[in-house]
Amino acid sequence: MGIDAPPMLDFNPITEFIIPRQAFCNRYITVRSPCGQYRILGFPVCINDTKYQRNQFIFNFGIITSIVSDNVPYEPVVRRLATTFTEMEVQGQFLSEEGRLMGAGKEDGRDIGGLLEIIREDLNNYNECMIPVDDSNAINMKLFPAQDDPPPVKSWHVPIAKLRLEDIVDDRWDLTMRKVIPCIDGISDVRRIALKADVSLELTKLALQHLLYYKTIMLVDMFFWGNIYALTPVIRNFIANVDGMQDECAAYVFTNRPREAGYYLCRLFGSFCQGRTLKKWLKLHLDEGLEAMDGLDVRRLVQFGVIKSILRRVHRFPVSGHRLAILAKGGGEASEEEGPQLEKYTDGMHHFDQIVTELNWSEPEIMKGLSQLPARDVRILYR
Repeated sequence: MGIDAPPMLDFNPITEFIIPRQAFCNRYITVRSPCGQYRILGFPVCINDTKYQRNQFIFNFGIITSIVSDNVPYEPVVRRLATTFTEMEVQGQFLSEEGRLMGAGKEDGRDIGGLLEIIREDLNNYNECMIPVDDSNAINMKLFPAQDDPPPVKSWHVPIAKLRLEDIVDDRWDLTMRKVIPCIDGISDVRRIALKADVSLELTKLALQHLLYYKTIMLVDMFFWGNIYALTPVIRNFIANVDGMQDECAAYVFTNRPREAGYYLCRLFGSFCQGRTLKKWLKLHLDEGLEAMDGLDVRRLVQFGVIKSILRRVHRFPVSGHRLAILAKGGGEASEEEGPQLEKYTDGMHHFDQIVTELNWSEPEIMKGLSQLPARDVRILYR
């Protein structure tokens, strides 16, 4: 878009796409530069009218980006440029008559070159522009970063706020959101949040997914003393205290920080392993009389490990050979005689957290129910 700057690329090979044939007009197009370093985003416009010399007027305002840049945020800007200048041309021939008006000394508006230069500088520096063109027209645009779609929110997830949501909520926010946010405490799962907020489960999930999209919350698993966690290779970074992880963890999990907190934290994390529940893990360190256990918040320790990817949850999945055989033969839902409440959960695709949430059963009740299924062939897979 530079006015006097040397061209960034050779336009001759791609001229037919910059000022294209009718087939490419009035639609969003992207063109790769001949050198392969840039991408041109444009929206060619063709206005058909007998007042023009050739009964039509074609123009195109585009944006040049790096080939490795995400072009999604720029598409609305290109479309807005096309629609805005189309309206201005239809209203007062702002584009087609620019040379004549400038020659006549009319100075109640901006020239096109200077206008494009201001748009480019404002978008690059501020990610937005608000530019008055003349007495009746203005160009207002903003670049919004493209976010990936958030993962689906499940009933057994526990949302944790990454900032003080109460400080940014006002009366203009959605009523459902204002009822859900006070219930986000880092302990309650989605189902309990819906009950506390007196909001339907589906609306609660939608509200949390909206917060998740803007990265204001994160999701972790429910906390049970029967949970099992295993270490990941990230433990090496924690032991090396990369980015001050040990100090950050100590400030988060200890009410009374012990001396040599980093040593104790490495020892505590290092004792998580496959097959050892949190209850056994806690008993192990209490029997040792570990000094760091005084003032330690185990829930926060586990949450910190999961959030920083030091720990990963090992889920338990009930699997029944009888149920798998039914599914392999094209069978559907379990019948009433076969135990409808649990039979459908024994295909190896549903973990205990989901069963606890959807049936509102405790772990002992689930184990008892699995043992009473007619097939009596249920096995528990850990993964």
